[in-house]
Amino acid sequence: MHDQTAANQTTAAAQRCPRVGVSVPLDLIASPGAYVCNWSGHLLRIPEASLVPGGPLALNMVGGRPLMVTKVSDDPDLPLSQARGLARGLGLSVDF
Repeated sequence: MHDQTAANQTTAAAQRCPRVGVSVPLDLIASPGAYVCNWSGHLLRIPEASLVPGGPLALNMVGGRPLMVTKVSDDPDLPLSQARGLARGLGLSVDF
């Protein structure tokens, strides 16, 4: 049982601090970076200051479906041209 609890904690931590190319629900973001909104193709910049210490993003949007985002960079200030290229390289729809 202990192994399952550890695995669940590892999965939860990975969702809060996703690697580049990983999609997570918007309300689970807990690490700064540049994200692409999967539902619209918009770029979402998450600076360190927008994160609650020890918790998730200070912004929360609610919808009928999970609002998924994909991390394209650990740098929230990534130039737009680079962010577009990274998003396209991951096969994401781009609208910024």
